[in-house]
Amino acid sequence: MNHNLFDTFAARMRERANAPFTTTREGRHYSYQDALSASAQLAGALTALGVNVGDRVAVQVDKSPEAILLYLACLRIGGVYLPLNTGYTGDEIRYFLKDAEPALFVCRPSDIDTARAIASDTGCPAVESLGTDAHGSLMEKAQQSDPRDDIVTLGERDLAAILYTSGTTGRSKGAMLTHRNLASNAETLVSSWHFSAEDRLIHALPIFHTHGLFVACNVTLMAGASMCFLPKFDADVIFDELPKGSVMMGVPTFYTRLVQDPRLTPEITAHMRLFVSGSAPLTAETHEAFEAKTGHAILERYGMTETNMNISNPYTGARRAGTVGMPLPGVEMRITSRETGEEVAQGEIGMLQIRGPNVFIGYWRMPEKTREELLEDGFFITGDRAMVDEQGYVHIVGSG
Repeated sequence: MNHNLFDTFAARMRERANAPFTTTREGRHYSYQDALSASAQLAGALTALGVNVGDRVAVQVDKSPEAILLYLACLRIGGVYLPLNTGYTGDEIRYFLKDAEPALFVCRPSDIDTARAIASDTGCPAVESLGTDAHGSLMEKAQQSDPRDDIVTLGERDLAAILYTSGTTGRSKGAMLTHRNLASNAETLVSSWHFSAEDRLIHALPIFHTHGLFVACNVTLMAGASMCFLPKFDADVIFDELPKGSVMMGVPTFYTRLVQDPRLTPEITAHMRLFVSGSAPLTAETHEAFEAKTGHAILERYGMTETNMNISNPYTGARRAGTVGMPLPGVEMRITSRETGEEVAQGEIGMLQIRGPNVFIGYWRMPEKTREELLEDGFFITGDRAMVDEQGYVHIVGSG
């Protein structure tokens, strides 16, 4: 059996061949067949550039549909996708390239000279560029390369991606995520959030984090749904898209800004079925104000770079303001005392630990840190403090 996540995506993409995958405000669009073909062309370019199974592909580019196609091409050939925050400085990029030792660094066209200099300093053998309008040297190479229509056979524990944490308490750590980690979480979210091929996701998130890349894009691909792919959050654009969409995933600031806008009404959101919030705590005030103005209760959930999504308010049932809901199917949690390591009683605050097929396999080249945070019994110490209320809903009350 092939556990390559792209193998699962490809089956759905073939079924939905003529259906839209991504559209942009500028009118560019990819059907699922277009995406299959483009990912094969990009896979051919990656191979020609020397990317082999297990090699890292570091990517610091502005958001575009082609960046997602590059991610799919990496999966297809067994490469390890390594997205980097577009705000990272040259010195930060130097650290990541030195630490991850990628076979290829893909940058913005405007950064190509700086990128080549950094790559030379760090021993990265290849640098290419990718722009927001399907331009750049990588796309040129893709057009000239022999497409790779094959899908590399991989095991469950083969790496699909490395995502670096922010590094606020020391140097950034590369969370190693496997094909099974990503596949299991996408399947769970499609089921739990009732995604279908009929959905149209309004995508205004960045794609170098778990939320915008793995939650939004992987769920869309797994369901055979479509995305309106926006470069960033713009309230005017969001209000224009709401009548044509069915789902929006956002961070709390998205909803705070929408609540303050008089255009937010039951009528403008009538076609929408789900609003999801994550990446930071959503205040009860915003949750309640949004529901009062639209009739929609925002679904808040809890995830991490190392685990993808762990806990979610229910799709059917009460979505309680100030909580992140209950563990997703297949995910186990426990809340323990910092002092004793024993589980605390319901209603008491302790350290949240998570176990499940979504939990990463460790930090890149940091075995000691991995042993500290990923316990022998499979539970991951999240670093967040939490409590479970009398109705079984989880409250995240702080970190550390």
